[in-house]
Amino acid sequence: MPGGNNEIKMTTEKTKPGKVYIIGAGPGDPGLMTIKAARCLGLADVVVYDNLVNEELLAYAPAGARVIYAGKEGGNHTLTQDKINELLVREALDGCTVARLKGGDPFIFGRGGEEAEALAARGIDFEVIPGVTSAIAVPAYAGIPLTHRGVTSTVAFITGHEDPTKEKSDIDWQALAGIGTLVFLMGVKNLDQITGALIAQGKPSETPAALIRRGTTPDQKVLSGTLATIAARAAENRFKPPAILVVGKVVELRDTLGWFDTKPLFGLGVVITRPERQADDLAKLLAAEGARPIAFPTIAIEPPSDWSELDRALADLDSYQWLIFTSANGVRFFFERMQQKGKDVRDLKGIKICCIGPATARQLADRGIRADLVPGEFIAEGILKSFAAMDIQGMNILIPRAEKARDILPRTLQAQGAQVTVATAYRTVNSGRKKEELAGRLSAGDVDVITFTSSSTVTNFFEIMGKDFTLPPSVRVACIGPVTAATAKKAGLSVDIAREEYTMEGLVAALSRALQESAPGTGGGKERKKG
Repeated sequence: MPGGNNEIKMTTEKTKPGKVYIIGAGPGDPGLMTIKAARCLGLADVVVYDNLVNEELLAYAPAGARVIYAGKEGGNHTLTQDKINELLVREALDGCTVARLKGGDPFIFGRGGEEAEALAARGIDFEVIPGVTSAIAVPAYAGIPLTHRGVTSTVAFITGHEDPTKEKSDIDWQALAGIGTLVFLMGVKNLDQITGALIAQGKPSETPAALIRRGTTPDQKVLSGTLATIAARAAENRFKPPAILVVGKVVELRDTLGWFDTKPLFGLGVVITRPERQADDLAKLLAAEGARPIAFPTIAIEPPSDWSELDRALADLDSYQWLIFTSANGVRFFFERMQQKGKDVRDLKGIKICCIGPATARQLADRGIRADLVPGEFIAEGILKSFAAMDIQGMNILIPRAEKARDILPRTLQAQGAQVTVATAYRTVNSGRKKEELAGRLSAGDVDVITFTSSSTVTNFFEIMGKDFTLPPSVRVACIGPVTAATAKKAGLSVDIAREEYTMEGLVAALSRALQESAPGTGGGKERKKG
């Protein structure tokens, strides 16, 4: 017996089975998951999710939840449906709260009904959380309304998995031929049979048709044609699943109503090298313009190894006339340390505050404090230009900042006669990410732009990727600020987009302009055609 007499086995009797939430996770865009779905996912001990579920949604699960992948793709089943049913039953009988995440809506060709039946047969409590089905969301993101006054008022949803040539089809092809809009889910493999059956039953061969792949995501691709040509076009373009087929005159409205894949940065893979905690703002801005943000933080922000410099300054706060913040991180760590030392904003009475840019000023404003000075140039030189017009002779100035930073600011202020205290408030360290994470995305052609927002993101990028690393020629480099751009150039990078203004909004705007100028008429960074 393993462990001998030292092994102690403990068993606990479950007095009550758990509960299963059968959750529709939406069609791909994580923003389309419902509020109730996110709340129920947050209750889970176990998460069982499918292939088409956006993995970003797993962030809503508790940190300690077990995550089980049960995806099915192209006939390759991680778990069969029977095994999934057994898994849900077993975990619930063990007393767990289970979140069963299913792409789209669980009851629209999602086999959620079968899973619910298996739970009901064992007397297990379950709840169904409807989701935004791909059947309506994907055409909407492609600019195709399924019904439209003056075009059609009828629509039907059909599985594309069934072979229309089999002896006993459950699909009434004759009835479908008379419906205005037809939406086939998962029908790429059976396109010839689907289109042939509709034409055979009287659906005009010139009826507009469109295939939409990876709808609602930056990887969305749309292929247009007619009922007679769409199958051949799909084969010619090697159009692969998962995709939705829409048949009907409403497809023609795409030329007028297309909105998603005409965004300035649509489909562009943009690497964000900022720290994980700070990447969200830039990722949201990029996603709003249609890009596909790729998180690859090269740095992490940590407290200093020694607080003594900042602690001495905090103990003597009333001796300072100016407090200069050169980053949002400086604001965060300064105020966190203030609180730890038993101080609050009242201790800043009489001290003027300068912030290097609007993002840093916003961090201050979030604490109910307005910056006295935000220079027009969001770099140290901008601060110096503002202070050059002041008489700071004999003034005490405190600069809480990173452990490693340029000395131009304190050195120049001292030359103007100020007494400057530089206190380490945080430090920038290598994120520890592995180069294989990004190398794989680069070799697959997923990356179009790499963004750098500070010199430290550049230096640590090469620490991770290796000093001899070279970017593929097709990948552009975008930098915020001249200092970051200079560091990138010194490292051997060709900087294609350099934004002097130190804001995320400015970087995204500059990226949009640069790509539109280099690819006129495409509506964005990657050439594409409607049709």
